[in-house]
Amino acid sequence: MRYTLFAAVLLATPALAPMALAAPADDVSEARLKARVERLAAFGTRHTLSSQTDPRRGIGAARAWAEAEFRAACGNAVEVVKPETMVTGRRVPQSTRLIDVVAIQRGTERPDEVVIVQGHIDSMRSDVMDPVGDAPGANDDASGTALVLESARVLCHSHFPGTIVYAVLSGEEQGLLGGKLLADYARAQHWTVKAVLNNDIVGNSRGSDGSVDDSHVRVFSEGPRANADAALNHAQRLYGGENDSPSRNLSRFLAGLAEPGLAVRQIWRADRMGRGGDHLPFEEGGYPAVRLTVAVENYEAQHQDPRVEGGHTYGDTPDRMDFAYLARVTRLNVRALTVLAAAPMPPAADINGAVKTFTTIGWKPVPGAVSYAIWKRRTDAPAWEDKVVTTTASSALLDGVRADDWFFGVSAIGADGSASPIASALPGGGFGN
Repeated sequence: MRYTLFAAVLLATPALAPMALAAPADDVSEARLKARVERLAAFGTRHTLSSQTDPRRGIGAARAWAEAEFRAACGNAVEVVKPETMVTGRRVPQSTRLIDVVAIQRGTERPDEVVIVQGHIDSMRSDVMDPVGDAPGANDDASGTALVLESARVLCHSHFPGTIVYAVLSGEEQGLLGGKLLADYARAQHWTVKAVLNNDIVGNSRGSDGSVDDSHVRVFSEGPRANADAALNHAQRLYGGENDSPSRNLSRFLAGLAEPGLAVRQIWRADRMGRGGDHLPFEEGGYPAVRLTVAVENYEAQHQDPRVEGGHTYGDTPDRMDFAYLARVTRLNVRALTVLAAAPMPPAADINGAVKTFTTIGWKPVPGAVSYAIWKRRTDAPAWEDKVVTTTASSALLDGVRADDWFFGVSAIGADGSASPIASALPGGGFGN
């Protein structure tokens, strides 16, 4: 198909505007989120090395409670699985049983296309090796666990073409162990992972310096792909793509879903400086993944023994939470899950434009797509700027457009109007695993 570009036919937009069904997000309950965070804190400690058999205290009791919450809210609408392994390592001196609690809501049309929302249930004190003392872990990361459970409650009785996986992970504080376990499980199940939304520290709005920001959530994403080899690095030097990984375009997608009251602030690094989260094992495996976290962190409430010292109160306790803020972050996740589970996979696109006054873009058709949108942006622009054309074909020729000056991408649109994230037509831009 041939398209000639004129200013009159360009549809300018700051970001991809997918169908964002509001109703499920409106069902998010602040009161339920608060109750779940308080219940998780009441287990005393959820340290990965704490008791797995005590019915009231420790990681075992907390995992059993999370599983019961999935079953009570969703019944037969989900399949609950518990991937497990035995682990040892620098922070696990003795062989320890590691278990994730995962609820799978199978897609009705494309069950192998999967979007994952996750948080980690384990907590820690000032000493990461102390499994005995109190570690309430309200914000880190009972907030993410509560978000996952509430997302499941809100969405699990709806039907989507793709699969939603709700994951409560263990072992994050001991070395991102639960994230690796789930990434390995996804690979063993041959899932095509469309997106991983890792929610870690998503429930407070006041920083340790007293600054307050309850109107932004940060989204971290990798630039160059963590699984890139020498050939991909060479191709990106020739054609570009260092800022166009699937994770980076997933971040741009989430920014397009933001509503008044909570804007996405994209942070273009894999995680906070020198730190990490359970999305990183997914990125290392080639899966699109991002971390959502608060706009301002309270370091006096992270990885701290609960205490008062030098006039400062330390400890990650529920009274330091902002549950209205947590509800807004949860609604953003629910909107994203709703669209991602409905939309087709982003198509893998290629571009041909070297030494030409025109540009040709082609892509492989994807299941569930009824049309495709081609997007472009200046090479120095942070967000997709212009929707060039929408077509039912699998290629397009853009007359008068010199590829040297632009980056291009393609999104897939389903029959209900839901649109996938944009896949960049650049080396390493494809969403396939």
